[in-house]
Parts: sequence; structure tokens; C-alpha cells
Amino acid sequence: MKKNLLSILILALLIVNIALTAVMMVSVIGTNSKTGELVSSIAAVMNLEYYDPDGEASNGVPLSQTATYSLADRLMIQLKPSVGPDGTEKDGMILFYMSLAMDTEHKDYEKLGQPETLAGLEIQIKDTVASVVQEYTEQECRENFDQIKEEILVALQDLFQSNFIYRVSISDVIYQ
Repeated sequence: MKKNLLSILILALLIVNIALTAVMMVSVIGTNSKTGELVSSIAAVMNLEYYDPDGEASNGVPLSQTATYSLADRLMIQLKPSVGPDGTEKDGMILFYMSLAMDTEHKDYEKLGQPETLAGLEIQIKDTVASVVQEYTEQECRENFDQIKEEILVALQDLFQSNFIYRVSISDVIYQ
């Protein structure tokens, strides 16, 4: 009789264990999906780009169909004057190298994206970039340069009236 009572007790504990495990799994799955939604919404608000192991850029252009054009000279742009704590205006300059990533499969790449064409339009490209950047102070550039790069990209796409340029890369930034 003791063995049967012990077996019944073990069986009851087993059933309780299974029930509690099921309840725990249901609550964890619900919380996990809510956490995933929260992370996705935060990433969307912050405009984060996800890493893609297939080698595609953030807009879906594979690196194999990407051409890069680097402007020959370092750009030097006068920034909007900033007001110091003592009320005086401080002029600032920014220097950087810039390159353009272009989709070689885009219909406009053949007529607008060739290095010879871009070299002939380099003055207009520099002017467009300068018109965007000079609207910011040095502090604003330091804090929001990714946003400024996006504005430069939109301005260049407006200049060429095409979106074959899909990314602007900035390097070696120096503030003076």
C-alpha cells in the first residue's frame, strides 16, 4: 500500500510540475514577444541599420553592384557661427573627405554615375554639400552628423534627380 501511495504522490507532483511549466512557458512567450516588439519600435525610432551577413547595404543593394566615387579633395566648409557662453560669436570650419556609394544596376548609373561625369560635376556636388553643412554649428555637427549625412544624400539625389546614389560616406572629420 505504501508503494502505491508513493506512486500516486509522485504522479500528482509530476502533473503539478507539468501544469506549472506550461503556465510559465505561456507567460515567458508572451513577455518575449512584447520585448521583441519594443526593441523593434526603439530601433525604428532611432533609425538603426541592421547588419546583414549577406553583404547587402541597408537599402538592399549588394556590395557586388556598388561603385564608389571619392571626391578628390578634402572639403572645407565654413560652419554657421555659434554663440559662446560669454555672448561672442565663434566661427567654425569643418574638413572631411567624402565618397558616394552608387548602385551600378540603377538605370541612371550609366549616364550620371560614371567617374568622368561625376568629375565634371564635382563643383556642383561640393556646392550642394556645402549648402547643407553650412546651416549647422560645430556643436550641431558633432551631435547630429548622421542626420546631416542623410540630408546631404537627399540633396544630392535632388541634384541628380535620381536615387542611384544610395549612401554618403564621410571620413577624417576635423573641426577648426
